[in-house]
Amino acid sequence: MVNLVLIIKGGSRWALLRVSSYCRCIVKRILAALTLFCLAFPTATSWAAGGSAVRIQLVDASGVPVRDAVVEIEPASGSAGPFRFPGRAAMAQKDLTFTPGTLVVAKGSTVAFPNLDRVRHSIYSFSKAARFEFDLYGRDQTRSRAFPIAGSVALGCNIHDDMRGYIRVVETPFSGKTDHNGIMTVSGVPNGSAKITLWHPRLRAPGNETASNVVISGNLSRKFTVSLK
Repeated sequence: MVNLVLIIKGGSRWALLRVSSYCRCIVKRILAALTLFCLAFPTATSWAAGGSAVRIQLVDASGVPVRDAVVEIEPASGSAGPFRFPGRAAMAQKDLTFTPGTLVVAKGSTVAFPNLDRVRHSIYSFSKAARFEFDLYGRDQTRSRAFPIAGSVALGCNIHDDMRGYIRVVETPFSGKTDHNGIMTVSGVPNGSAKITLWHPRLRAPGNETASNVVISGNLSRKFTVSLK
């Protein structure tokens, strides 16, 4: 860095602009990498102290872990009010795919749709929970939209028919995605009766989701076998 400064001071205006442009390019790449890293969450959630830890695992009929399924735990006592998950809520387009493939957000959240590709995209959804369409926008541009209704939102691109993505809008902070082992863990769940909802875009059930009731009285570990399309 010292050498660069000395060269810039003794160099021409053109050299200064060239280095400055290079730095901007590096910064954009770093921000893009950080965005992709942050998009992977939440796979597990930690909330207020107290309550119990709950571990849920999903496997298919062959015993294979089901990744990127959404688990929602709704205590009968209800939640403490409005909430937000940590980090930026974003559904990026990268290498002609949605990243992440499934995004979990709290009801009322605003989601950004940054385009990290070299081509333009036109994102849309015809889902009941959110009907919208973005006009074409290019690289390093973004669009955003609020999601005030809970439910599942299937995403597509008017230009690239093979692109598929999903947003799951939840009403409970005790929610998250399963990891590569099909596991989602969450702490601080109030003891008592609760409903566990499982959702996956390929789950063979009405609305791609199933629900079951449990009683939580201390740490809970439960394994579910689901049928996929």
